[in-house]
Amino acid sequence: MKATGFILLWTLVSLPCGQLANPAEHEDVVKHAIKLHRGKGAVITQRRQWVLESCRKLSGLLRQKNVVLNKLKNAIRAVEKDAGLSDEEKLFQVHTFEIFQKELNESENSVFQAIHGLQRALQGDYKDVVNMKESSRQRLEALREAAIKEEMEYVELLAAEKHQVEALKNMQHQNKSLSMLDEILEDVRKAADRLEEEIEEHAFDDNKSVRGVNFEAVLRVEEDEANSKRNASKREVEDDLGLSMLIDSQNNQYILTKPRDSTIPRADHHFIKDIVTIGMLSLPCGWLCTTIGLPTMFGYIICGVLLGPSGLNSIKSIVQVETLGEFGVFFTLFLVGLEFSPERLRKVWKISLQGPCYMTVLMIAFGLLWGHLLQIRPTQSVFISTCLSLSSTPLVSRFLAGSVRGDKDGDIDYSSVLLGMLVMQDVQLGLFIAVMPTLIQAGVSTYSSIFKEILRILILIGQILFSLAAVFLVCLVIKTYLIGPYYRKLHAESKGNKEILILGVTAFIFLMLTITELLDVSMELGCFLAGALISSQGHMVTEEIMSCIEPIRDFLAIIFFASIGLHVFPTFVIYELTVLLFLTLSVVIMKFVLAVLVLSLILPKTSQYIKWIVSAGLAQVSEFSFVLGSRARRAGIISREVYLLILSVTTLSLLLAPALWRAAIMKCVPRPERRSST
Repeated sequence: MKATGFILLWTLVSLPCGQLANPAEHEDVVKHAIKLHRGKGAVITQRRQWVLESCRKLSGLLRQKNVVLNKLKNAIRAVEKDAGLSDEEKLFQVHTFEIFQKELNESENSVFQAIHGLQRALQGDYKDVVNMKESSRQRLEALREAAIKEEMEYVELLAAEKHQVEALKNMQHQNKSLSMLDEILEDVRKAADRLEEEIEEHAFDDNKSVRGVNFEAVLRVEEDEANSKRNASKREVEDDLGLSMLIDSQNNQYILTKPRDSTIPRADHHFIKDIVTIGMLSLPCGWLCTTIGLPTMFGYIICGVLLGPSGLNSIKSIVQVETLGEFGVFFTLFLVGLEFSPERLRKVWKISLQGPCYMTVLMIAFGLLWGHLLQIRPTQSVFISTCLSLSSTPLVSRFLAGSVRGDKDGDIDYSSVLLGMLVMQDVQLGLFIAVMPTLIQAGVSTYSSIFKEILRILILIGQILFSLAAVFLVCLVIKTYLIGPYYRKLHAESKGNKEILILGVTAFIFLMLTITELLDVSMELGCFLAGALISSQGHMVTEEIMSCIEPIRDFLAIIFFASIGLHVFPTFVIYELTVLLFLTLSVVIMKFVLAVLVLSLILPKTSQYIKWIVSAGLAQVSEFSFVLGSRARRAGIISREVYLLILSVTTLSLLLAPALWRAAIMKCVPRPERRSST
């Protein structure tokens, strides 16, 4: 009976592969199989006769397949012996026969794979979810492999069809005389074919066997349905499909980064529309904030909120917008360094080094204490405390825009101390990103390996200190030997043409950015150092470069602050407003009190009054907590709920920062020295 049941399964799977021609016959077979399975309406003799007939049909198909394979082999041998065909024509015909052979073998294999899968499913326990999940995974892998094979076969058939069309054209050209223009076009066509073959990258074939590469099913979404109504040709529609969107099973969306045919220029229309929309909406939002007395950056954040996932959801290229916004951070920190000369840095370097380190240690200590009371894992407590200890350099740079003053009466300028501490926090950010993989491993390690993890962290800290020393040495060499001649050459070549000056300065920023990245230090520090090195050439140089770079910085900063708004979720804030306000006020007050305490210990007595302003500037959370939080969530250090809390607390602290800054300025700075930028 088991053998009969297995043959029945074989028959059910194999018959639809090619023997039954119409749906009515399919339906009859299915009904008859159900009756056989239930034992109703069929006698034993009819059942045996039906099974034997089905087996004969299947065996007949397999014999027919073997006959066809033998004919194909004979045809291949005949083609190889045909002296009238060229080597290229022989290769093409043999390849076509091999494609058909592969199709027959794959069809037969799919029958046996389906039978094997059905047999495995019947032998499994329907109550065992793990077994069902494993069976589903195996079927999914088999389907993915089958889809890849079918895709490759389809591409080969397209190539064969193209070759056949070209062979037909060549025969037609040989039968008629060509004009001079036709001969030229034919030579151009052949050259174009060679060019495509030379520049085409077989990325799919080269990477499909690479370790860690997975096959996944994706959806291709048409770029615009209206394209079909524009009387476009089929070729134009196929070209447009290259810029359509792909969506995988995890709801991640992808766009084209490099087309197969690099000879055709393409543009990402989604990205263009996103930038245009952000630029247009940022104007009224920034204008509104200026009218009510808020910094314009909050208007740009509001613009991102309105266009982001929590608003109109009109931004399609979120990753690309955020990437472009990072350049706003680079140019902002460059201008900060341009106003922050090495001489000023030399005066406050001890405070800049000690202050952030003490604050981070105290924040981690408080975090571990609260984590112990609330039974939070130490790894999670350390991560959250470190995130909250960082402050926003771009935000404070906007506060200080136009208000940077020199020292007076031997006192330390608060802007120098504040910027120095923020730069040191950027260094800490690079250190924390470097230590993060070890922190992830520590989260899953046992207590027996804690000593190894601590040793690994100490080694990483030593590597970062070595990298900082290398960066300092590179800056010293550039300042002594390179930056002076480099700027004089730029200035001489850019007379009457600011393009060379802007390009030269931008290239220098990117050079310093690349150096610090190669040395495993944050890219932001490299941008700051680029500005500080150029500022060493004098006040006139600083003014000239600032007038050229500021418009670029302003536009990119709009994109950056709008990208922050993309990660603000007003509905979540409204739902948990009481909890979030309590957490935000607690974080702001804690950072302010810790900063006042630390600065009271390290500032000279004559400069104690600036501790209130510096503390107010540090009493918010850096927007880089978005980046750190996303990495930690993917790595499993924090949960989704903690991630949303970090995002919301960061956003609310940035919104409270202008009010706290203004209060500190009103209290500590005399009225004639205040700047409208605050």
